[in-house]
Amino acid sequence: MSIEEFDHHTPIPGTTLFDGEMAMKGYALNKMCYSFNSAAAREEYLADPMAYYAKFNLNEAQIQACENKNVLEMIAAGGNIYYLAKFAGIFKLSVQDVGAQQTGVTTEEFKEKLLRQGD
Repeated sequence: MSIEEFDHHTPIPGTTLFDGEMAMKGYALNKMCYSFNSAAAREEYLADPMAYYAKFNLNEAQIQACENKNVLEMIAAGGNIYYLAKFAGIFKLSVQDVGAQQTGVTTEEFKEKLLRQGD
């Protein structure tokens, strides 16, 4: 398939398209995650996550995804991976931890997969 034939709106299995609709859906979640650039915000969140969710008006799906610390659920709730990385950092989740969540394997399995691909 040439680039001219490629339909930019065709879904890619297993991925969530982050478009304008998703940006609006995830605005509160992404705004909250952006706030984690500040150490004070991270401390405030850790002291009382539910109050912090309320401060940013997260909906139930966003709150549950955050409580589950599940990046795929957060993406489905409108989260953008660049902002979600700030959230993941609070819990010391590495890029490999997030990659494992995204591919449905353990972190160790994901690391092994990366090593095998380097051969």
